Amino acid sequence: MSTTAETTSTEPVRHSGGPGSVSVRADRPLGWTRADTVRTSVALAVAALLLGLAGWLTITDGEGLGGSNAAFALLIGAGLGILFERGRYCFFCVFRDFFEKGDSRGLYAVLVSIAVGMIGYAVVFSMRVSNPTGGTIPSDAHIAPVSLALVIAGLAFGLGMVISGGCIAGHLYRLPEGHLRSLPALVGVVLGFGAGFLSWDTMYSGFIAGAPVPWLPAGSGYTTAVVLQLGVLVGLGIWLLRWNPPVTGRGDRVVDATEVRRLVFFKRWPALATGAAVGILAVLAYYKDQPLGVTSQISSLTRTGMDAAGLLPNFMPGLDERLAGCVAVVVHTITTNGWLIAGIVLASLAAALPGRRVKVEPLTGWNSLTAVIGGVLLGWGSMIGLGCTIGVLLSGTQAMALSGWVFGAAVVVAAGVGFKLGLHRRANPGVYR
Repeated sequence: MSTTAETTSTEPVRHSGGPGSVSVRADRPLGWTRADTVRTSVALAVAALLLGLAGWLTITDGEGLGGSNAAFALLIGAGLGILFERGRYCFFCVFRDFFEKGDSRGLYAVLVSIAVGMIGYAVVFSMRVSNPTGGTIPSDAHIAPVSLALVIAGLAFGLGMVISGGCIAGHLYRLPEGHLRSLPALVGVVLGFGAGFLSWDTMYSGFIAGAPVPWLPAGSGYTTAVVLQLGVLVGLGIWLLRWNPPVTGRGDRVVDATEVRRLVFFKRWPALATGAAVGILAVLAYYKDQPLGVTSQISSLTRTGMDAAGLLPNFMPGLDERLAGCVAVVVHTITTNGWLIAGIVLASLAAALPGRRVKVEPLTGWNSLTAVIGGVLLGWGSMIGLGCTIGVLLSGTQAMALSGWVFGAAVVVAAGVGFKLGLHRRANPGVYR
């Protein structure tokens, strides 16, 4: 067994491709060190913990801990954690690459996940609501009111994502990689949810109450809605090709154990495959339990604490009338959404360790403060928008709800402005120079 030192080649592969072309670093020698043995052992232990926990939840039927779907949610979260970490399915990273580097390739993962999820949702919808034009909207899908509040929420969320260095899902999967700035960011998210609860009555009565709830299939059926939205996705994909810089090939490769290890644990997984897999998991999650989202448990625990402290009224209009989305309710246990979050965190750690991507990013007073500020914007935007980029943008567009597109457009606009102004660099100058 080789004990080659963990050094990497920094010699780039040069090629001519214009100002938008990409220089790819030469493949680094992998080798195997004692540290690799430790990392791999820990990763296997985490994977065993995940499987053992899922087995225990299955045997106990999740009694008192999320119910019969707890194990399923944990495994769905584990799948997402692996895909997020290995496919770099991170809205912060995707938008930063696009606005700062002119590289749209990561956006294709999002487009594909919407397309795959939309087709799967249409099949599930057809089994549950046979006639979508009859005025019945699936209450268990993330189909939310469209109002000025949703736009404001998306703008706040987009700015918070840039300033804090990630969306909420991004912080959950990057924390196990050693991204310690995610800790104050998540604290800020909780504070933001609290601020959202305190301002909810004003936003609800002023903008959300009575707002329309557009659902594309309600107009002319599932087939037309799928074709229409698929056309929009294809159009966006064609338009984004102008920011799809060429990358040189890797030459002749020998498919051996080292190459498989490189592809599985070190190389970023292909965007299209990652997006398709996320879309499939989203459909399975909706069919079996509920739409994907990562804020329900966090916001519910925040509301529970504020309720116990007497800071909130017993009844909150809209929220307690089950508005569609990652709605917060008072809870005293782990919900299936909590198990999904646990799966994301644990699986992303197991995926990062064998690829040597667990590296502690030091905290400073400044980057901690800006992380909290960004987190507050994330939490407030998620509270008022009834979810985040996973729960509203992704699950909403997959459900063919206009709310998903409106929230997503607001997030993109705010993120674009934030990246163009370099707010991420000012917030964390030690990383983004």
